[in-house]
Amino acid sequence: MELVETITKAVEPALKDMGYDLVRVAIIGADIKTVQIMVERVDREDMTVDDCEKISQTASALLDVADPFSGRWVLEVSSPGIDRPLVKLADYERFVGQEAKVELLNDIDGRKRFKGVIKGVNGTTITIDFEGQEISFDFKDIAKAKLTFKDETLDNKKGKK
Repeated sequence: MELVETITKAVEPALKDMGYDLVRVAIIGADIKTVQIMVERVDREDMTVDDCEKISQTASALLDVADPFSGRWVLEVSSPGIDRPLVKLADYERFVGQEAKVELLNDIDGRKRFKGVIKGVNGTTITIDFEGQEISFDFKDIAKAKLTFKDETLDNKKGKK
């Protein structure tokens, strides 16, 4: 986690200045590390290959200077896509009314995984409609979460243009 924070601190301010929000940083691999940087445009327009290329060049230069780890590494830049991960509390506020899959660190009534519509956020408590029942949990209790792909999501996306 410390390495992710170091990379985030190295690239996030520049990305913000360029008009992008950092969604997530992930590091995979052992011998040759792959740094995955997921970003979206601040104006919420679709990401382009040119966007990813600009971000890649900037992030690569910043990481060369920050030198967060020794050895070889590879950089991958991507947009969040339709099944966007929900990483920050603000993501849940932004996507109220959307369906999400949420996996908790601890179970609620014997269950850790829930799929339902995000109903709202109150402080750090998130409420979803799971099979007609409202389930609430604290943001810090989430192991991972993402929006789910539905045909209506794609229809809404197409209608936006």
